[in-house]
Amino acid sequence: MAPKQKKKSSRGKKRPKPVLAASEDMEPVNMESMGHPEIYPLVLTTKTQEIFNCRIDEDVTDEQPYKLIKKEDIFEDLRNRAAVSDFHPVKKIVQEYPGNELLLVYDKDFKYGLNFYLIATEEGKENYLNPPEVPEEQEEYKEHIPEDVYIYKPPVSKPWVSLGSEKEIEEESVTESTKQITYMISRKRSEFGAPIKFSDQNASSVKDAYIECTAYPDKNFTLKQLEKDVGMQVIPQIKDISTQTKWTYPKNATTQYYPREFSEEEKETLKQSKPLVDFLNNASISVEIALQQNEIMNTFIDDWKYLAEEEGTFGDKTDTYLKEYQSFTDLHSPMEKMITCVSWHPTIYGLIAVSVAVRLSFEDRVHFSDKLLLQPSLILFWSFSDPIHPQLMLESPDDIFCFKFCPSDPNIIAGGCINGQIVMWDITAHADRIENIKAGGSRSKRATLKPMFLLEPESNKEAMYIRHCAVSSIENGHKKVITDIHWLSDTFEINRMGSVFENRSGICCQLVTCSADCTICFWDIRPQKPLTPQTTEKKKEESIEIPFDVPSTFLHLDLSWKPLTKVRLSKGETSLDHCPTKISLNEDHLLCKTQDKMLAQSKTEKAEEMNPYHNLESGMANLLKPIDDFCTKFFVGTEEGEVIYTDWKMEKDPETGRLMSKKPVSHHTIHDGTVHTIQRSPFYNDIILTVGGWNVAIWKEGVMTGPLLQSCCAPKRYTSGHWSLTRPGVFYIGREDGYIDIWDLLEKTHEPAQSQNICITMITCIKPWIFSSKQQFIATADYYGTLHILEIPWTLSRPSTNEMASVNHYFEREVKHLEYVEQRKKIREQEKKEMELEMAKKKVKTYQKSKEQMQAELKMDYENYLELEKTVLINLGLIKVTEKGSYMEVM
Repeated sequence: MAPKQKKKSSRGKKRPKPVLAASEDMEPVNMESMGHPEIYPLVLTTKTQEIFNCRIDEDVTDEQPYKLIKKEDIFEDLRNRAAVSDFHPVKKIVQEYPGNELLLVYDKDFKYGLNFYLIATEEGKENYLNPPEVPEEQEEYKEHIPEDVYIYKPPVSKPWVSLGSEKEIEEESVTESTKQITYMISRKRSEFGAPIKFSDQNASSVKDAYIECTAYPDKNFTLKQLEKDVGMQVIPQIKDISTQTKWTYPKNATTQYYPREFSEEEKETLKQSKPLVDFLNNASISVEIALQQNEIMNTFIDDWKYLAEEEGTFGDKTDTYLKEYQSFTDLHSPMEKMITCVSWHPTIYGLIAVSVAVRLSFEDRVHFSDKLLLQPSLILFWSFSDPIHPQLMLESPDDIFCFKFCPSDPNIIAGGCINGQIVMWDITAHADRIENIKAGGSRSKRATLKPMFLLEPESNKEAMYIRHCAVSSIENGHKKVITDIHWLSDTFEINRMGSVFENRSGICCQLVTCSADCTICFWDIRPQKPLTPQTTEKKKEESIEIPFDVPSTFLHLDLSWKPLTKVRLSKGETSLDHCPTKISLNEDHLLCKTQDKMLAQSKTEKAEEMNPYHNLESGMANLLKPIDDFCTKFFVGTEEGEVIYTDWKMEKDPETGRLMSKKPVSHHTIHDGTVHTIQRSPFYNDIILTVGGWNVAIWKEGVMTGPLLQSCCAPKRYTSGHWSLTRPGVFYIGREDGYIDIWDLLEKTHEPAQSQNICITMITCIKPWIFSSKQQFIATADYYGTLHILEIPWTLSRPSTNEMASVNHYFEREVKHLEYVEQRKKIREQEKKEMELEMAKKKVKTYQKSKEQMQAELKMDYENYLELEKTVLINLGLIKVTEKGSYMEVM
C-alpha cells in the first residue's frame, strides 16, 4: 500500500509555472534542492494520460496515486510524437534507468511544482512502494499531531527555462496602434429631465424606407497636407495655340451717326400743344419737392451700410463668428514649446512678435537643465507674407515670459526672463529688412499701409538671429520668473522715493516689472551717474570687447543694471507678502490707442536721422519739475486671485527710518485662481478688466466697495482676456479647453454672448489689432505653440450709434447699485447693533424695590400657597367644607 497522504483541496491554489527542458542537450530538472534527487517533475497532458492509462481521478486517485509504466511504452511514445511527447524532457533519464518499469506518481498538491513526477531510481521506487518502518517514538509523536494541522513549507526558487513561448505571447497580444480619442458629451442643466416625444413615421412616405445621413466636414479634425509625392518629368511644357480667327454668329447692327432734331415749325407746334403744357404743370410740383429734399438730405449716403448696422444691433447672427485667417507654427524647433506672450508691431502692419518657452514643469527644467542650455530662447517675428519662416529671431539668456515694444521707438524691445532678468534688444540695424519685407523692396510712403499678405514673400528665407544688447544683474533683480512688464509713459518719470516728475527727455526711459518673488521693480535705462570724462569711455571700450553684431545702445546696463526702486506688497498682519502676476498703471490705456502718433514719431525720427536712445550717456537729470496732482496708484493681480489697489510711493518708517511700501488702499479676493489679465479699457481710463480662475470681473477706479460686474463660475478655467479695440462693451476671454468666450455687455451681462472653439488646447494669450477701418484681427496663442490669426466679424468690430453712451450708462448704474448696497449694509449693521443693545438691557435691567413692596409680594406669595394647600387637601378628601363655609378635618 502507498503511504497515506493528506487530502487537501487544490481549488483556488495558484499553480506555479511549469519548468521544462527545452532540448536534449539541456539536463532535466530534479528536486535535489529539496533533498530528493531521484524525483523529476513532469507535466502530463490529457492525451498523454489517456495513452498511458494514468487519467486523474480515474486511473490515479488519492488512494492509489501512482502508476508503473514500462520503458518500451515510453520509447514508443517518444518515437511517435518526438519532441511533442511529455516525456521528452526526461528522455535521457528513461534511457539510463536500469529497470523495466518506472514509477509515475500523481502529485495532487503540487508538492514538487507539477501534476506528476517520475522516480528515476530503483531505490526510490522501493522506498515509495514499501516505506520503511517508523520507530514507535515517532509513531507516538505522529499520533499526537492532528491530521488537519497545516504545515508551512517555504517555497523553493527554481530556474526558469525559456522555450520560446514569450515570443508567441508577444505576437498574440493586442496592442493599440492608434491614439485614443476622448469625447465628452454634455448638455445644459436646464435640459435635465425634459420630456421626450417620439413620433411615428410612415415607411411608405420615404423611398425604399431609407433615410440618408449625409457626411459633413468636421473643422476640428481637418488634416493639413504638409508633404505630397508628385511625379515630375523634365520636359518643356506643351501649349496649344490656334492661328485662325474665332468665328462668331453674324447679326445685324445699326449705327446712328447724326442726331435727329425737330424743325422750327415742329418746335413751335409742340410748345403750343396741350399735352406738353399739362405734363409740365403736373411734373413741376414733384421736381420742386425733389430739389428741396436734395438740399435738406445727403443724397450720396450709403443706405445699405446703415441698414446693415441696424440689423446687427437687433441680434443678426449672420456674421458673428471669428474666422481663421492664418496660423504660424515654428517647425524648426526640436523641442515642444508654448507661446507665452504676443505683441503686434506698433508701426508695421501685419508683423507680429511672439515669445516661446519650453513646456516643462520646474522639476523637469531642473532635470533637463543641461539640454535646455543648448536650445536658444527666442522671440520670433512672423510676417503675413511668409507663414513658415520667421523674419527675425531675438536671442535671450533664458525663456521669455513677457515683452513689450517701446512706445517711443518700436526698434527697442524689453523682455522678462524666467530667471528674473530683464533683457533689452535694439533692432534698429535690421529695421530696413523688415520694412523691405513689408514693402516688397520699395520705400514709398504708402508701403506701410499695404497688406503684407498680398505681396510675394522675399526669396531669402534665412532668419536672422539677433543677440540682446543688455541684461540686468542677477544678484540685484528679481529672484523668480517675471510675469509682467510695462514701459512708463514719456510724459513723466519717477525717482527712488516714487515721486513723479516731468520727463524732459521726451522718450520712454523707465520700466516697471512684477515677479513671483512678491516684488514690483521700477527700472531706468539711463546710467545712474553721467559719464562726463572721456577717459572712462576709452577704458571701457578697451576692457570690454563688443561683438560686431551687437549695438552698443545699452552697453552701460549689461550685467550691472539694477532696479531704481522696489515695492513689496505686504499682507500687514503676517510676515508673508502678496505674489503679483499682473499690473495695470494709470497710463496703460495710451498703448491701446491707434498708431497715428507712432507713425508720426517714426517719420520725424527718420527725418532727423538720429536716435535719442543712442545718446543716453547723459544720465538722469537731477533738477526736475515735480507733478503734484499725478495719480500714483495702480492695480495688481496676485496668484491667490486677489485684486489689490495700492500706491507705488514709498514712505519712511517712523521707528526705523527706512523706506517702506504703503499699505494697499483696497483689497478684494474675487477670483478663485491666479489672475492672468488685468487691463484698463481703451475707452474708459477708470474701467479695469480682470480675468483669473473661473470668473471675470470689471472694476472702476475709485469705487472701493467691490467690482461692478462679477461673472459666475465658468465651465472651464479662464487663462487670458483682452478688451475690444473698437467696441467699448465687448471683450474676449480665452479658456483652457481652447474656446474663446465673447462678452457683449449690450446683449448679456450675466454670461458670454457666444463661445467659439479655436484649438484643442489651452489658450495662453489674446491680442486684437486694427488693420484698417474695414478689417480687424485677433491673435490667439495656444499651449502647443501655434499662433492663430482670426478675423473679427463686422458685428464685433463696428460699434453701434449709441454704444458708448449705453455702456457708460450701464457702468454708472452699477456704481449707484453698489452705493445703495453699501448704504443698506450700514443700515442693517446699525439696526443689528440697536437690537443687541435692547436685548442686553433686558437681561441686565434690575428693578429697585422698597422694603414695603418686598413684604407685600412675600405676603401675597404666602397666601397663594395657603390657597393651593387647601385645594389639594379638599381634592384628596382630607378636609370637608361645612355649610357655614368652615373646614373640618376627616379622621
